[in-house]
Amino acid sequence: MTTAREDRRRTFDALPAGLAPESWWGRAWVAALEERARDSARLARGRTYALEGHVDAVTVTPGRVVAYVRGSRPRPYRTSLALTTFAGEEWEALLEEVAADPGQLAALLDREVPQALSGALLPGRGDLIPNCSCPDFARPPCKHAAALCYRLARLLDEDPFVLLLLRGRGEREVLEDLTRRNALHAARERPAAEPELPGVLARTAFARRELPPLPVPLPPPAAPGHPAACPDDPAAPDPLALDQLATDAAVRAYALLTTGADPVAGLTPWQDAARLASAHPTSGLTGTARGLYRELAGATGRSTTELARAGAAWRQGGLVALTVLEEAWDPPAGPFDRARPALLAAGEGTFRPHRNHLTSGSRQLRLGRDGLWYPYESSPATPPVWWPAGRPAADPVAALAGVTGGPPTP
Repeated sequence: MTTAREDRRRTFDALPAGLAPESWWGRAWVAALEERARDSARLARGRTYALEGHVDAVTVTPGRVVAYVRGSRPRPYRTSLALTTFAGEEWEALLEEVAADPGQLAALLDREVPQALSGALLPGRGDLIPNCSCPDFARPPCKHAAALCYRLARLLDEDPFVLLLLRGRGEREVLEDLTRRNALHAARERPAAEPELPGVLARTAFARRELPPLPVPLPPPAAPGHPAACPDDPAAPDPLALDQLATDAAVRAYALLTTGADPVAGLTPWQDAARLASAHPTSGLTGTARGLYRELAGATGRSTTELARAGAAWRQGGLVALTVLEEAWDPPAGPFDRARPALLAAGEGTFRPHRNHLTSGSRQLRLGRDGLWYPYESSPATPPVWWPAGRPAADPVAALAGVTGGPPTP
């Protein structure tokens, strides 16, 4: 915490050369100096000294500014300015004026000097007394004292409370006095009795009571809505991608509304990419959605062919079917013991078992962990690439009914 002694003594480092004051009070300080000076040549030389950075660190105490100013000789001169400080009744009048005027108080708290205080704070005739250790004391101020005056104007520009300190009081004690006076003004302006406002006590408002039942919610729509058509504008995003995102958002919102569950929750990026690709059958490699397939495949580190197979699996049965495509496992012997004779009796031929797969030529059945048989058919590639080829079924013969054995359509 700043002590009262520290509050009434401040030292400022030397400023770099250049820069004239910009605030109105900094310019007013310079104007007051120039109006009262008797030698314009000394002022001009002092202004040059200040702009060239000849003034070293400045110490400000009530009624006094001291600094060393470097002139034409190697040894700097000790230069000071004395300013008349305010008496107790003058401070009382000034602080009461500021506290009673919200505009002046706000300006001072924003570190600005209110215009109304310019006459009281700025030096009047005979207020500012310069002193310097240089031999030029015939017609004050000398150029060194003038340089300090110009340097002080820049200090006031940065911190207007320096002006109040020169008049006798530090920043902390001024602000504490204004806070106390402002509280007294607010108390005097507060009405004696609080006005009666309509309302109820908080304990009454929050008391336990019976509430009316909530209204019956509106029935959900029969199906998700269709998004608006997006124009094909070269400067706009891909309309197909926008349509895909809008449609997907509508389907997810409909699922949340009707079931309370998000169908996408918990999916990995690859699983979600397969779900999005499944909305565009037969278009992953050759159709208008190939750009979408490229972006989805690139984002997941897969090829477009892998994504097309995953999308086909998703259309076959969602996440479970995608797992069947990507995961081989060792089921119990019972399902295979029943499935192979049933297929042979139905004229489908002999199927060779391997883990959860039954394969015959270009046709294949895969047993999922859900107990359903998922039909597949192979492409003519070597080695063959297996593609989902129909809907799963609990009966292996029924699941194989739609598989022709020809090359699949991606």
